[in-house]
Amino acid sequence: MLGVAAGGGYPQWNCACATCRLARDGRARPLSHASVAFSATGRAWYLMNATPDVRQQVESCSTLHPGPATRSTPIAGVLLTDAELDHTLGLLVLREGIGLTVCATTPVLEALKTAFPVRPILDRYAPFEWRTLVPGVPLSLDDDGLRVEAFRTGGRPPRYAKGQEGGDWTVGLRVQDRRTGGVAVYAPGVERWTPEVAAAVGDADCVLFDGTFWRDDEMRRSGAGTRPASAMGHLPIAGPAGSAERLARLPASHRLYVHVNNTNPVLDLTSPERRALSALGLGVADEGMALEL
Repeated sequence: MLGVAAGGGYPQWNCACATCRLARDGRARPLSHASVAFSATGRAWYLMNATPDVRQQVESCSTLHPGPATRSTPIAGVLLTDAELDHTLGLLVLREGIGLTVCATTPVLEALKTAFPVRPILDRYAPFEWRTLVPGVPLSLDDDGLRVEAFRTGGRPPRYAKGQEGGDWTVGLRVQDRRTGGVAVYAPGVERWTPEVAAAVGDADCVLFDGTFWRDDEMRRSGAGTRPASAMGHLPIAGPAGSAERLARLPASHRLYVHVNNTNPVLDLTSPERRALSALGLGVADEGMALEL
């Protein structure tokens, strides 16, 4: 686990909500933007999203350090779950290599070519390979036995692409190691609990799920905004329509929340919300955590 926080990180630079004050007072751990690195063998590694914190995240994880050659890296590519800035800005930081494979859905690849022209910029620095993720169609990443399959979790474009609603803007990623049979699901942005989402997580060994907001009206309650979670493309954790009760029924060995917003009370380890998660057998992912399936 390279990062756990939603857009803005934790604490967020312009936020003085109660949860952000905990981190600034040293009573909670600061967190970088949500991202995961995964590998079948430990040789080639893939990042799920490239965050603004990617340089620090690589430095914090020794298995991702460069070598043995002066300018070689074990990072082989990046898989994008959407086109949001907090998941794509790190691509610009990764420009100084020999080129990486970047996998994303068609609208995301198009947005990175036009509305936020990362692709033409990066192609002047290194020979990046841009591969299309088609929801429901498995994609082999390398010869080590990794297979990834995207599943649709939302159709809202980022703000810079407003007016292009619809399509596969947000996906979850289901990664399988074909040698061990282990399956991990990474879904940091989920609008609704659909049959497609239920099928993707139903038999997974590890589920890393959208934990952006505890409740739908969290922004208003915290004084940080007015938009409900549902209007921002995120299924809240709590409530009859939330994700917690559904995740608690899954057979997965690891059921963890990621992409946690700075306003979310689960960031307070002493909060009743955090205790409620524990009572359901759920948790919040921790940066530096390593899971083997």
